[in-house]
Amino acid sequence: MSGCVSDKAGALAREGEMLALPMTGRDRMRRRRSIFRADPNGSPDINTTPLIDVMLVMLVMFVITIPPPTHKVDVTLPVGPAPFEVRDQNRVSIDTSDIIRWNGNAVDLAELGQLVKAASGRAVPATLLFEPDPQARYLRVDQAIGAIRRNGGSKIAFPGIQRYGGLV
Repeated sequence: MSGCVSDKAGALAREGEMLALPMTGRDRMRRRRSIFRADPNGSPDINTTPLIDVMLVMLVMFVITIPPPTHKVDVTLPVGPAPFEVRDQNRVSIDTSDIIRWNGNAVDLAELGQLVKAASGRAVPATLLFEPDPQARYLRVDQAIGAIRRNGGSKIAFPGIQRYGGLV
């Protein structure tokens, strides 16, 4: 019987007549108008350009409304010459208790940097004789060498290096 219906539909289609066949669920979904898109067959991707525009406007508004900082921190910086003498040859030593010494006077890393700057800023840069104790911590020695290099110390000598022969 189904063969007869299909033959009849084929004959009517050939003659140019429309045959009213029942619509399936998929056909109904294709014919239904979308309330979200003008073109129901169009791409379902969301246009993000307006979203980005709104976000940028909000970001600018938040940046504009942030109050400027009103607090201050007073820092007194040392002014004047270095507190210790800079010679043609300056001894920088580090003992086992991590104390850095400049020509025998205890200094911290900031003062060491200022002294190295003063020594390297001379017409003929002063030589730095770097003598860490063999038992001094490597971290402190590395910090001192870093402070010397950051502040322009270019002439560094390591006198008494033979003291370290037994450590290697």
